[in-house]
Amino acid sequence: MSHSAMSPEVLALIAARFKALSEPARLQILSTLRSGELSVGELVDLTGLGQANVSRHLQVLHNGAFVRRRRDGPFVYYALADRSVFQLCDIMCGQMERQVSTRGRLLARGVVSKG
Repeated sequence: MSHSAMSPEVLALIAARFKALSEPARLQILSTLRSGELSVGELVDLTGLGQANVSRHLQVLHNGAFVRRRRDGPFVYYALADRSVFQLCDIMCGQMERQVSTRGRLLARGVVSKG
């Protein structure tokens, strides 16, 4: 799909997916799930977040199709639905590194004020 052909509805869906990634705790949960499927309790232990908080963030991530879940008796297990979300993170990290590098060079030359 070309960028000029995106309808307002498609743009709204894309924005909603980015909004789901806008919370640091959700990124922490996704990062923790990189190692594999985990129960809610395991995510609580590994992230240090409260159980209600983890459950709420998992619901947002599930609604956004970032994680999948399965029930096994009284436990619910979550796993990454699509690992490509980390490509977005890698792109953003690379962009941030370039900005820091550029700003550092400008500061060294006295072009940008430190304050």
